[in-house]
Amino acid sequence: MKRRTVRTSANAQASHKLLKKKVMKASKRKIVVPPDPDAPAKQAQLKFYEEGLKHFQQQKFQRAKQSLERVLEGPSKELGDRAQVHMRICEQRITRPPIPPLKSAEEHYTQGVALMNLGRWDEAREHLDRARKAAPKADHIVYAMAALDCLTGEAESAMQNLKVAIQLRPENRYHARNDEDFSFLQEDPRFTELLYPERDGSAN
Repeated sequence: MKRRTVRTSANAQASHKLLKKKVMKASKRKIVVPPDPDAPAKQAQLKFYEEGLKHFQQQKFQRAKQSLERVLEGPSKELGDRAQVHMRICEQRITRPPIPPLKSAEEHYTQGVALMNLGRWDEAREHLDRARKAAPKADHIVYAMAALDCLTGEAESAMQNLKVAIQLRPENRYHARNDEDFSFLQEDPRFTELLYPERDGSAN
């Protein structure tokens, strides 16, 4: 049995070839994107922004501010908005007077107590430790450390520091009786013995 072939007319073949050529030409045609006239300015703006951030991270706020001011001259609104946020921080840091470093025992003690009142226990302990190293026999510093230990649930350390504070200055015994910071130890018999030695006739 002979295989039958599908014959097309000459017009159909010619039309097919023409369509094929058009498709090939279209595929070879490149899409031309018009150049961005703001491209150089955007690139320069980005460079100033990155430069400003670098100075900002190095805490060179005056130089950071100068670079970020140049960002505002560029065409990108988004970069300009970001630059303004960092500029405001720079201005705050520049105008704020520098905080003098704490040196003396009393300065560390005062800072430690202030941080205790804010509930920032770790930072408070750091300053009180420094204060005690500078003035190991200052009873009020040891007393504050006992209070901090109690506030953070360190019963053993609290008892030890409170005992030392009372040995350095017996009046601390009476302060501790009415100090709410030691409420954690109210049920501890050792605390009662330490604060009320007259009950069993002993003195600490």
